[in-house]
Amino acid sequence: MKPIRCLLVDDEPPSLEILKTYIASTPGLHIEGECHHAVAAFEFLQTHTVDLILLDMNMPRMTGMDFLRALKNPPKVIITTAHRDFAVDGYELGAVDYLLKPFSLDRFWKAIQRIQAAAEVSNAPVEKATEDRSLYVRADRKIVKIPVAEIIYIESLKDYVKLVLRDRHVITKQTITAIEDMLPEKDFVRVHRSFIVNLRRIDSYTPSSVFIGKNEIPIGPLYRQTAIGRVQG
Repeated sequence: MKPIRCLLVDDEPPSLEILKTYIASTPGLHIEGECHHAVAAFEFLQTHTVDLILLDMNMPRMTGMDFLRALKNPPKVIITTAHRDFAVDGYELGAVDYLLKPFSLDRFWKAIQRIQAAAEVSNAPVEKATEDRSLYVRADRKIVKIPVAEIIYIESLKDYVKLVLRDRHVITKQTITAIEDMLPEKDFVRVHRSFIVNLRRIDSYTPSSVFIGKNEIPIGPLYRQTAIGRVQG
């Protein structure tokens, strides 16, 4: 998959430096350009093509929101700002995510994974979307690539999750709900507050458990109707 070409638009040098540091720590991103105000960004886009704009809101000469409204065919946009007031307008204008400064590297990764997932699905045949997709998670002080098709099940461990693959497992500091949002809904189902399973891996089930190889995974009462329906369907 080609790197995602990014344009950074922010009038504060420290914020730009943080973004550049985060991007350097994230596989699949390339900085195509950086601008200190929206007018310069508008001019930049006349001669350059980008896939993603990381856009501040409060800037001189033109606000980020006015800039976004002026773009006829904008690329994907992630808003980065210290102000909450622009969230509703930003989402209405199609922003993929809204990062409130100061945001963590983990929060930045979550936003980027949404971009990567959308790009992979749109560039791949529908029947191959799951096989071609990957998640990128932080584990053992590294960024680890997790092919979605290899995930057997996911288990919540309080502030961490364990992703169980065919030949290994990976533990990352993340919530199970955040991981669930990154997965293709048609192939995974939440069966318990602490478990998500790959529907393609289920060997058998009862009203209270699903079985994947030697693994018995509980089905929670609140998830039973939906889980059993998805397994049967």
